[in-house]
Amino acid sequence: MSATERLYYHDSHLLEFDARVVDVRERDAGAIAVILDRTAFYPTGGGQPNDTGILGQARVVDCIDAESEGVLHVIQGPAPESGELVHGRIDAPRRLDHMQQHTGQHILSAALVRLFDAATRSFRVMEHWCEIDVELDNPTNEKIEQAVDLANQTIWANRPVEIRQVSSAEAASLPLRKEPAREGELRLIEISDFDVTPCGGTHANATGEVGVIAVRSWERAKGLTRIQFMAGLRVVNDYRKANRTANHAAGLFSTGRDDTPALIARLIEENKNLTRRVRELDTIACRVEAEGLIRSSKATGKVRIISRVFSDRDADSLKNLALALIAHPDVVALLGSRNGDTARLVFARSTDLAGDMSTLMREACAVINGRGGGKPEIAQGGGTASDKLESAIETAAAGFKVQSGK
Repeated sequence: MSATERLYYHDSHLLEFDARVVDVRERDAGAIAVILDRTAFYPTGGGQPNDTGILGQARVVDCIDAESEGVLHVIQGPAPESGELVHGRIDAPRRLDHMQQHTGQHILSAALVRLFDAATRSFRVMEHWCEIDVELDNPTNEKIEQAVDLANQTIWANRPVEIRQVSSAEAASLPLRKEPAREGELRLIEISDFDVTPCGGTHANATGEVGVIAVRSWERAKGLTRIQFMAGLRVVNDYRKANRTANHAAGLFSTGRDDTPALIARLIEENKNLTRRVRELDTIACRVEAEGLIRSSKATGKVRIISRVFSDRDADSLKNLALALIAHPDVVALLGSRNGDTARLVFARSTDLAGDMSTLMREACAVINGRGGGKPEIAQGGGTASDKLESAIETAAAGFKVQSGK
């Protein structure tokens, strides 16, 4: 038996209580944990995070279920003495949030079972939303929306939510949504005419307290359907955030909020066409630029090593220029571009020359704290030491001369 009587088992709305200190102990990194003879603080478990609040003169920052030892209240501030009578106060907004999420999960999970016989295999309350992993085959938006609609109809019916303590024998005769994880006396959460399931978490007194359920997204994960959802005040806060974002986007385009998606889709398509046209023009411009660079360069023997460093030139344009240069015979192109702390490199050679550009690229990337590679004829890479870009190209030029025996 636990050393701590768990008051939240009987009343999830209990926010203040008095208790006697059973033990005070030091944990890792100097943290202090207090064990009480009774507590309303919920410890992390069952996918639900712990409560926080005040205990005596200290702040409760974590609660840990130590099973037979009791509940460990990890505190910051003055520690009480063993045997002392202390007053505890739960942070009400956090408790309400967790009650809404956990009760909401029961309702949504029950709806998925009723509609699609899709059992919930795991549940997690995250910082901004919740996740359930469900055995839902062939998931679709329509199926999940049906479950959400049934869940919300159940919420708005304001069905009573009752806590029942039953024996294993009694539980065996009940239509439990999931099998109990342990033997002995069980704590059941019963939503009138809708769901009965064993659970140790904190829950609403009636479904209406949950307010509303909304699904953010879903995906297939590890053979299950992972659903991100939220309930209660989280839905309101998420709507406010999403509405501000949608209105801001609409304002940027001088259109109505509901017209924004179609306008953005049209602009994206137009941008794709413009980008494609810009690339075509860049290829033409690089040919002209290459002609100028070759005319202004001097050959070493019969080989022309053309090295240049540009500012804010993207990788595609850098490659286009390199390809335009090596379309001419006896040319080695050692090109770089600097964009803030980012360095880009493209090395290439004419097909009539020998030399391994991939090897030169790896050596140059070591200078700029990066990596790269490619083929003997052309290679690309990059790094974070853009201030050493010129040194990297000089290293490549010297390396090519060694490779070619010049």
